[in-house]
Amino acid sequence: MIFCPSGWVPLYPRLRATCPEHALNMTDAIDKLLSAAAQARREKRSADARRDLLEAVALARSGNDRGVLARAVTELGRIERDTGHTDAALASYQGAAAIYRKQGDVLKLAHAIRHLGDIHQDAGRPAEAEPCFQEAIAIYRANPDTPALDMANALRPLALLKDGAGQLDGADCLWDGAKELYAAVKVFPGVAECAGRQAILARRREDFERARSLRAEATAAAENSGDYNSVRYVNEVRASISG
Repeated sequence: MIFCPSGWVPLYPRLRATCPEHALNMTDAIDKLLSAAAQARREKRSADARRDLLEAVALARSGNDRGVLARAVTELGRIERDTGHTDAALASYQGAAAIYRKQGDVLKLAHAIRHLGDIHQDAGRPAEAEPCFQEAIAIYRANPDTPALDMANALRPLALLKDGAGQLDGADCLWDGAKELYAAVKVFPGVAECAGRQAILARRREDFERARSLRAEATAAAENSGDYNSVRYVNEVRASISG
């Protein structure tokens, strides 16, 4: 319970911004719920995370801070996607994107749109995914404050899409751009994947020398990463190229 001039009110699910004293308490309550949800997600307690996020969204909807609501809805979209609730995840990210677009928060907008593209891509809807990736990349390219990792993470799914569509030149260029950015921030699993996929593209083009060079680059990045999945992926690339 908290106290304001109108009397005592519950802190959590029924807290409403009906007086100025409530607003700060509401923000604090939402922050605590988001922190608890993040901890639950790290601990693989998806149901607990979703419960906290639903409550955070409900609180945020009753307030006036649309940025806080967008943040809560974004996190809800993440857990909905984790748990396979694709339609709910899509709706959450669409809601967040609409708020960020209205507020002019372009970097957060690009992040939400990129996740919309990921959801469409995972659902086998490349025609819906591609415009999302293209818009996110355009926003990132136009903004000098774009973190290199965010740009790399936007280029990667578009490269996958182009690769799957047989657009080899476009895919190779995107893989190269993502690889350079991952290398710049020392995300070696990203470097290993990009180089590995380029190696496979080179093999498909029968450019065997380039395929071997890229395979070596992928191997070195995987070894530097110390990541089991990266090493396993590069071994698969090696087998694919050798075969």
